[in-house]
Amino acid sequence: MSAPIEKVCVPGQRICRYDENVVSGNGTYTRSGFVHASLAGYLTTRSDNDQVIVEVKTDTELNIVPTVDAVVTTRVTNVNPRFCKCSILSVGCITLKEPFRGLIRKEDVRATEKDKVEMYKCFRPGDIVVARVMSLGDAHSYVLSTAENELGVVMATSEAGSGANMTPVSWCKMRCPKTLAEEYRKVAKVQTNYIDYSDT
Repeated sequence: MSAPIEKVCVPGQRICRYDENVVSGNGTYTRSGFVHASLAGYLTTRSDNDQVIVEVKTDTELNIVPTVDAVVTTRVTNVNPRFCKCSILSVGCITLKEPFRGLIRKEDVRATEKDKVEMYKCFRPGDIVVARVMSLGDAHSYVLSTAENELGVVMATSEAGSGANMTPVSWCKMRCPKTLAEEYRKVAKVQTNYIDYSDT
């Protein structure tokens, strides 16, 4: 192969067709017979044993990329009756330099009684939510799930006008410590490594 190709790529961008002569390297993944970029950076190719290795590299230190089954911390940006949109802030305990887009669908909110889920009673814009990555969606958004006891809202601000961080009172409600008003949420069983978000 000739000198590396310098082409800017963005996450989810289709790079080339995948076959026995093409290897998906760092910063890429294969889907539906094509190699796609999994991060923003420069496309490079190199030869190895008659195969072309396709990689995407950044000019700074590598940004971690959410993978399937990874637990991520997100901030809810938009809610509608069918799904809510999120901005992925960290993967595990590693904070991302640039956030990724995430999507929690109505059917992925809970493991049981999925037909009774009301999105506005589970999430609100600004909520900090811990979720698990299910897959990479069609619109370059990671499909997320909160269908586990440990997943869901870990921090929410009261909409009662106090602006205080609410505390959980059950698996589906949180309470404002100032007004004592209760609001519906899909509450997570809070784990100690997410407590730091209460100070943000």
